[in-house]
Amino acid sequence: MVKYFSEESMSDNKVKNKGVNIKSHRLSKKEIEDNFSDLHAPLTPIEALIEADRCYFCYDAPCTTACPSDIDVPGFIQSIRSDNLTGAAEKILSENIFGGMCARDCPTEELCQQACVRNDHEDKPVEIGLLQRYATDSVLNNGVKLFSRKKDTGKSIAVVGAGPAGISCAHRLSVLGHNITVYDAKDKLGGLNEYGIAAYKSTDDFAQQELDYILDIGGINIETGVELGKQINLEDLQKQFDAVFLGCGLGTVNQLNLDNENISGVIDAVEYIAKLRQARNKDELMVGKNIVVVGGGMTAIDIAVQSKLLGAEQVTIAYRRGKNAMAASEYEQALAKKHDVQIQYNLSPKQLISSDSNVSAIEFDVMESNSDGSIKASGESTTFKADVVFKAIGQKLVTEGLSGNNSLELQKGRIVVDENRKTSLTKVWAGGDCILDGDNLTVSAVQDGKLAAISINETLTQGA
Repeated sequence: MVKYFSEESMSDNKVKNKGVNIKSHRLSKKEIEDNFSDLHAPLTPIEALIEADRCYFCYDAPCTTACPSDIDVPGFIQSIRSDNLTGAAEKILSENIFGGMCARDCPTEELCQQACVRNDHEDKPVEIGLLQRYATDSVLNNGVKLFSRKKDTGKSIAVVGAGPAGISCAHRLSVLGHNITVYDAKDKLGGLNEYGIAAYKSTDDFAQQELDYILDIGGINIETGVELGKQINLEDLQKQFDAVFLGCGLGTVNQLNLDNENISGVIDAVEYIAKLRQARNKDELMVGKNIVVVGGGMTAIDIAVQSKLLGAEQVTIAYRRGKNAMAASEYEQALAKKHDVQIQYNLSPKQLISSDSNVSAIEFDVMESNSDGSIKASGESTTFKADVVFKAIGQKLVTEGLSGNNSLELQKGRIVVDENRKTSLTKVWAGGDCILDGDNLTVSAVQDGKLAAISINETLTQGA
């Protein structure tokens, strides 16, 4: 059960944000630790067998069709039912090497579990995500090696970005015998798995444990603290390597474009989530009393819920369109409301109100829909008190270092790829959040990396 305020835990602690003291009611360290425990408890062996027995093992299973990474869902569940956890994990990880993290973070309620035929019988779907976690954790926890490298091909590939797309691509190519160099701007690998997922979805440093397991394949050289556009650029990588994969993600956050946006208390939600994920002592983190989150995606939900878990008194998500247009799933919206987060729709930020150079409130235009689906200000407005405003209105690609001659095709600020994740440039593939029409899901990024690796391998071995 989530704990909030008690007489003992409420205090006037001051925590600094951009050099300014923010008063906030705080929870005790124990309360915060309890709040950030695992969102879903793992299945016990008996629970897993009971849940696996609920599967109908459908022919042409709709759950497999709904899985972006093509996992044979009935196949791995049948292996669990037969108490063959290694076989189950192999079926999962051969298609999705990040099967452990995806079991924790993937929106299964909208994908495989939504497609489960049990939904047609007024019954709850099979808990596919929890079963996937049960199988993959058994292998990761016991260090069971399922993959080995083929004979060295002598080919070298550069991978830019050590997130799910990049590491998925690197692992598949290493298994096929190629030599990989992964470049990442941060000192710690993992991308959004490490820095961007809510802390209650990935506990006990699981992201790094999974990475250690994946990289144990060998043949993958890691270069950290190397940023595209600074220490390296795409043209040089094309000259130095036989192929290049871009899994560089989205490097900057969209702005509200309001006056005095740089005042204290107006914070990039992505940056704060990363700080929260890396914090050893979450009870030492800044948390406001009245928080407004501007946005409607997963980042908005994650920062809002985690603010409540840290001890914020009032948290409100303000989204500019209606409920059905929100990028965050129905499940995630329900999760936010379960944690007493208020979600307000049809609100577009109008102005930030400050006191002593700190944000004190934010005013919104009340929006209404036009007949063509666009929205406009209704002429009414509303204001919320706020000592913290989180910006969670999406990210954009940093294009510095991608191409000196502008030959890399971009649309809507992202990289254009074909069905094999090949870009317009010779020897260059891309995947993950940086590509056009990506859905910003870990599972889709992993699939991008896998498909690109298969295409790269076919290209490099033609005629061999």
